[in-house]
Amino acid sequence: MHVFVTGATGFVGSATVRELIAAGHQVTSMARNAAKADSLSRAGAKVHMGDLEDINSLRAGMAQVDAVIHTAFNHDFSKFVQNCENDRRAISAMGEALEGRPMVVTSGLGVLPGGVPISEETPAPRGDTAEPRAASEQACEALMEKGASISVMRLPPSVQDAGDHGFVAILIGIARDKGMAAYGGEGENLWPAVHRRDAARAFRFAVERGELGRYHPVGDTGITMCTITETIGRGLKLPITSLPPEEAEAHFG
Repeated sequence: MHVFVTGATGFVGSATVRELIAAGHQVTSMARNAAKADSLSRAGAKVHMGDLEDINSLRAGMAQVDAVIHTAFNHDFSKFVQNCENDRRAISAMGEALEGRPMVVTSGLGVLPGGVPISEETPAPRGDTAEPRAASEQACEALMEKGASISVMRLPPSVQDAGDHGFVAILIGIARDKGMAAYGGEGENLWPAVHRRDAARAFRFAVERGELGRYHPVGDTGITMCTITETIGRGLKLPITSLPPEEAEAHFG
């Protein structure tokens, strides 16, 4: 199978490229610059120069492939809402060019409502209360209604491995800066997690098997914030503190 991968130099995307190539698939990966292109070439992927906001380059990259895996996202949080809408446009453009081929799109469990159990049957939020990041799933559902072969991979907040710069890495940085490892209230809120290699394997299975739907690649369904904080505190040899909710918001930003 020939798979087009966006975000192929990212934390999850790079692992997905390695997983696909190790399984015998051909990979074409999108790169924005020469340094990223060189990294992809050394990994064994064919390189397509392009950008997530260049719709024509996206369509050109997927012209000769059998499937698409979309892991790219601009994580500049100073323009988060704009980036979410850009992702919606990119997904819509690729979906309209699929012509029956499967595409797996990255989303996150964090876009779903908190405080209640969720499953792969839980639809994407809609309306004014929806998280901006839900735009990606909303684009997918609009394409599904037109018959496109789209699946959604809802990654948990923590995708862990060496080099992680996401949820837990941010908490570690805050603890170092503030001189303490903190959690809000009782710290009983639950954070699901998965190892990066397992997430990559889930992307591969999704395109190989072609079973459409929503996927939750979760290795641990509920690690408490208290447990995460205690682990960080022990590792950094910092005091571990429970903060009232109004102080926790200021602490974490």
